[in-house]
Amino acid sequence: MDTLSRVRGWLAAVLAFGLLGIVTELLLLEHYEDWWQLVPLFLIVLALGVLLWHAARPNAGSVRALQGVMTLFLLAGILGVGLHFRGAAEFQLEIDQSQDGWTLVKKVMRAKAPPVLAPGVMMQLGLIGLIYSYRHPTVTGSRAVSHERE
Repeated sequence: MDTLSRVRGWLAAVLAFGLLGIVTELLLLEHYEDWWQLVPLFLIVLALGVLLWHAARPNAGSVRALQGVMTLFLLAGILGVGLHFRGAAEFQLEIDQSQDGWTLVKKVMRAKAPPVLAPGVMMQLGLIGLIYSYRHPTVTGSRAVSHERE
């Protein structure tokens, strides 16, 4: 087994363990009160399914599906940070409506509920998945694979 194959294997393992850890945490935190909170849960279950498909039948289709889901992870992470920021800002303004500008931003960023940067883990997992699938050998017909063979 060459080095790149080993690195891919480790990336897949880190991605799988990360997905299982985050879905467990979200379920324990009851992160399903409204439909927006279901988005990361849905994406994680989808990603686990695609990873299982890819493990069973590694082919260009499963790699492309993984890339698509990981791209959705990036978008969900960005959206999640925005939603967490908005929720924390609304809560801070309920406590003290006179807050504005930098004072409000500092309080929001330090808030424990909802933790503003927590959805960043979706972006991290998405990047791990995209790195795993970058120039994946099962994707045929791409310029990246043909250059590797030369």
